[in-house]
Amino acid sequence: MGLADDDYMGKPVIGILNTWSDLNTCHSHLRHRAEEIKRGVWQAGGFPVEVPMMSLGEMLMKPSTMLYRNLLAMETEEVLRCHPIDAAILMGGCDKTTPALLMGAISADLPAMFFPAGPMLNARWKKETLGSGSDAWKYWAERRAGNLCDQSWCQIENAIARSPGHCMTMGTASTMTAIAEAMGMSLPGASSIPAVLSEHSRLATLYGRRIVEMAWENLKPSSLLTAASFDNAIITDMAIGGSTNAIIHVIAMARRAGIPLTLDRFDELSRSTPVVANVRPSGDKYLMEDFYNAGGLTALMKQIESLLDTTCLTVSGRTLGENLVDAEVHDDDVIRSLDRPVSTAGGTFVLRGNLAPQGCVVKPSAADPRLFDHTGTAVVFENYPDMKARLNDESLDITADSVLVLRSAGPLGAPGFPEWGMLPIPDRLLKAGVRDLVRISDSRMSGTSYGMCILHVSPESHLGGPLALVQTGDKIHLNVNERRLDLLVDDDELARRRAAWTPPELHYERGYGQLFCKHVTQANDGCDFDFLQHGKPTPEPDIF
Repeated sequence: MGLADDDYMGKPVIGILNTWSDLNTCHSHLRHRAEEIKRGVWQAGGFPVEVPMMSLGEMLMKPSTMLYRNLLAMETEEVLRCHPIDAAILMGGCDKTTPALLMGAISADLPAMFFPAGPMLNARWKKETLGSGSDAWKYWAERRAGNLCDQSWCQIENAIARSPGHCMTMGTASTMTAIAEAMGMSLPGASSIPAVLSEHSRLATLYGRRIVEMAWENLKPSSLLTAASFDNAIITDMAIGGSTNAIIHVIAMARRAGIPLTLDRFDELSRSTPVVANVRPSGDKYLMEDFYNAGGLTALMKQIESLLDTTCLTVSGRTLGENLVDAEVHDDDVIRSLDRPVSTAGGTFVLRGNLAPQGCVVKPSAADPRLFDHTGTAVVFENYPDMKARLNDESLDITADSVLVLRSAGPLGAPGFPEWGMLPIPDRLLKAGVRDLVRISDSRMSGTSYGMCILHVSPESHLGGPLALVQTGDKIHLNVNERRLDLLVDDDELARRRAAWTPPELHYERGYGQLFCKHVTQANDGCDFDFLQHGKPTPEPDIF
């Protein structure tokens, strides 16, 4: 390789775990950022080694990136353990790469910090500002309603992703990079910088310098992550109106750190945390570039500082409070104050009831308030193909008051827990002006999505959860503010249906798919593999 002994002898070896791929548009700039990180490592007296990692590109991966989050987490842990690496920078940003890299690094417990890919720039179509994902859903609905022609739709498709970087709405990608920063695993301000700005390049070099210091300090995830760190992550998630997917990932990360986090903690903190980020889809106007210009995540956390534990240590070597000393808001319509929030309660609620005894989630800040207390008649779809085939059948009785129910869409049932939870509204209702319905499933939805979508119903229908027993014509009652979701069918009838239910077969007979199906936990437990959430830490391998 042309390296002399002096290039690496006595220097910390810094692993740069890069999820760049030609099939991950969000990470298309990470090859360049890796070189800028190396520059910083060399400057600080370290020895950088770049390691290519599996790339979980949300748009071009089938059946779902969620099927492979745990595979990347395993790869991260083993790459850090089996190679002569002293510390690592984790390069990612697209939805599942952030939690996967952090899960693996937490388990490996080497000095590490997360380098966020950054959001893409705001997009434009004619006079409209486009938000990735959210406006794709919105304009697709208008196309189906007959209000948008094919030419305009194609123009929107080609305009909506203006630059490298992940979604510039407050979808799962922006939510998870913000969470990484809030829990202390990214440098202050890192998660907000758009991908193509010169500030992002300078950030990369700063990361390279700081990780060398962390190697000498032996500052590991186990030295940083506490229950308070994860509370800070949850509070920040609620304040930004973050993606519902964050709940699954934060539970998985916390349990890798030995912290028994549950859904109840999310609901508890959501009740006392207002949404102060006016960023779509929970907000009404702004995108991540505007959020950065308004002061970014450090400014938002400064606004909610009274809710956070600012004594938590971060990868900067300083406490969270010290990181926020100079933060300030530059636009108080983008980043609101606590006394003028976008919503008085957190962006995500946890519901329970006889239809979801282990919990389910909803994002009320992105839903129609008329549906907050709603009783409707169920229209049940057995699986996604059944839904696609019958949704627009004129003989199917669906009204604005109906409750659409999709099953076989969870971790095992789909398989892989895909983002099917924003069930489409039938064309005839769209043409009549309906833009939201109550929709219930054991699936997830994109963090860029919106609507009264009840998600992650646990246990899932594939395991015989109550969702498996719902029949078309049943009445379902939803009360968001009371955190209730109930099937209005008497216990005797439910017992009769359960006795007649037959468990479906697993989808995979071999390979990684079978491993996933045999060992993945349910949504309320983080969908991690059961064998990665318990047992003694794996020791450093012996060298013979």
